[in-house]
Amino acid sequence: MTITVAGVKKEYADGTTISKLIEQENVETPQYVTVTINDDFVESGAFETTVIKDGDSVEFLYFMGGGQ
Repeated sequence: MTITVAGVKKEYADGTTISKLIEQENVETPQYVTVTINDDFVESGAFETTVIKDGDSVEFLYFMGGGQ
């Protein structure tokens, strides 16, 4: 299947879950990543069971704090 990951079209096996995608994409600090599929946020507790579908667009987001 073809999905878009961070703006780049890539091929992945059917049945790929978010957890597998995070692993295959070598996402740094996966415990802090927020994931969207087609602009919808996915709860981190659902990463193991959420299957990505052909044509989906996945983004990895990191929220950072800062300031004074």
